[in-house]
Amino acid sequence: MLGVLWSEHCSYKSSKALLRRLPSTGARVVQGPGENAGAVDIGEGWAAVFKIESHNHPSAIEPYQGAATGVGGIIRDVIAMGARPIALLDSLRFGPLPESARHFEGVVAGVGGYGNCIGIPTVGGEVYFEDCYLANPLVNAMCVGLVRTDQLMRARADGTGNSLMLVGADTGRDGIHGASFASVELDDKSSERRPAVQVGNPFLEKCLLEACMDLGHTDAVVAVQDLGAAGLTSAVAECAGRAPGAGARIDVSLVPRRERGMTPYDVMLSESQERMLVVVQRGREREVESIFAAWDLASAVIGQVTSDGQLTVVDGQDNVARLPIALLTEGAPTRRLMGIAPEPPYGLDVEALPPLADAGAALMRLLASPNLTSRRGIFRRYDHMVGDGTVVPPGGDAAMLRVKGTRLGIAVTTDGNGRYCHLDPHLGAQLAVAEAARNIVATGARPLAVTDCLNFANPDRPEVYWEMEETIAGLAYACRQLDLPVVSGNVSLYNESEDSAIYPTPVVGMIGLIDDYGKRLQAGFRAEGDFVLLIGSSHNDLGGTEYLKVEHGYVAGRPPALDLTREQAVNRVILTAAHSGYLHSAHDLAEGGMLVALAECCLIGGIGVRCPAVRPEPPLRLDAAFFGESPSRYIVSVPSRAMPEMQSLARRNNVELSLLGLTSGDTLEFEGQVKLSLPELRGAWEVMVS
Repeated sequence: MLGVLWSEHCSYKSSKALLRRLPSTGARVVQGPGENAGAVDIGEGWAAVFKIESHNHPSAIEPYQGAATGVGGIIRDVIAMGARPIALLDSLRFGPLPESARHFEGVVAGVGGYGNCIGIPTVGGEVYFEDCYLANPLVNAMCVGLVRTDQLMRARADGTGNSLMLVGADTGRDGIHGASFASVELDDKSSERRPAVQVGNPFLEKCLLEACMDLGHTDAVVAVQDLGAAGLTSAVAECAGRAPGAGARIDVSLVPRRERGMTPYDVMLSESQERMLVVVQRGREREVESIFAAWDLASAVIGQVTSDGQLTVVDGQDNVARLPIALLTEGAPTRRLMGIAPEPPYGLDVEALPPLADAGAALMRLLASPNLTSRRGIFRRYDHMVGDGTVVPPGGDAAMLRVKGTRLGIAVTTDGNGRYCHLDPHLGAQLAVAEAARNIVATGARPLAVTDCLNFANPDRPEVYWEMEETIAGLAYACRQLDLPVVSGNVSLYNESEDSAIYPTPVVGMIGLIDDYGKRLQAGFRAEGDFVLLIGSSHNDLGGTEYLKVEHGYVAGRPPALDLTREQAVNRVILTAAHSGYLHSAHDLAEGGMLVALAECCLIGGIGVRCPAVRPEPPLRLDAAFFGESPSRYIVSVPSRAMPEMQSLARRNNVELSLLGLTSGDTLEFEGQVKLSLPELRGAWEVMVS
């Protein structure tokens, strides 16, 4: 029990001190870190509950079940807060194809299989391919739910004598040592740990979800806690640990089992899925049992809340364990590691790069690169419309869901760029926060709050710990500057194999709010004859770009420079214009730069664009103008009548506005530089669609 709860996966002993730097409070924060998920007030009596977590090591060994149970686990975190899950997102990293085809196909199938079966739409996410993830893919899953603010649950085992009820699936031997497995590097013996990977049952979890929603109709329930990593040990200890002075007494002989011969050790450490711990007011157990029985779910009272601060485990008449709750939950010694900056990555002399010879050919190669191709072949395997709440589907910047019975819309996204963080973890983390915020803003919504999943290699190596320090410092700085509290999250360490370590990969999950989802924006062009504008300024930002990797074959340089004050100004322009009805569409500029973003606007909307030739003023290079990844930029389309207002708005905020061209026909054209039909572009962009 100490081994699993003191593992890196459960105790955060190497990262806890660093995580305290992250801002976690704000006017809209209802619940910050420390519970199953975070929550923010979105108005009209509603709170949005959300969290992102990793399931990397299980997915490396058993891709389908690793991904599926990762989705199931994050759903239960949201359910435990009393919220109904309304959306799933993912953030995935793999090695190059076809070498990583087994991981890629299995993970995508697992995410879709679980989400589709349980009836929660998977509405967004991201997928990247890099050599460093070949042996250690990253599978991060995010869930968003809704709850009336006054019905938000906290998992605290209050009330001496109250009953501890285990509900859902019977307990088996699957997943034993899962938490420990997530706290070591992968090696040639990792496949022997296959039994540590849990097996999911989404249909049973659907019943569990609905039964837990029915608990909201009774005041007999004190708390609900998900059984995830470390199973019953973690659930009971954490639930009691949140209530001052509370303890618990568990009788493992009362735990329903699906296998014979299970020992108390097996029962306490099992990570069998689709189980919840419910704290029930003494004397009202039958009332709660009847709710679960109505959904054909097993439930059993397995213990009581005590006031001695101890976790006591008995097997019938035999005492088998007795440990202080505080020792289990807070007793893990904090590891004080030392970070040492590694040798800097390769520098980049931009002026030494050969000039851009054929912008059209380069665009076609970029659109066909695995990191930029259309994700339609992935997200069409997910049911993103189930529940009838999705108003902006996947495929653009951020997805959006409506809050039924209101005009409120919730925008959701996941973002991160491990390549940037490899080159400069402090700046790369800031860029991840900024891009996530731009994706939210591009829908017309205001960014509200963050959940993060921080993926690193072995922190015992000083250069990796330095990456952790710098990444978390960068996240903290950007979130403070943009007024974005971090209300939940996860840290995943030891993501490396004998051959290679992953890039430091912070994934930022973000939600935003729009007061009227009828005013939402999408990325695709909507009408012919609109003016196409570039909002924001371009620089020679080619370090770490997709253009540099695809066209020149290497990763080098410093990531694009970021001015967070300028970022805020550009976002104000877009939000004001969106709320005033000036915009027909908006799209964030990110990987691939301006020309790739423009092609995406054309392809998503099915309308071309005609532009005069680009003649950048020195020192801006043509390749940087077309493919540089300078942040704080959008492509928008506006009707001609809105041009004076847009120009005035940009001037008031000291933001650069450039006219690129007009929407027209079925060709993307820059006079004398690029001329490609939409079918040609689509042929390259949808190369992964099958």
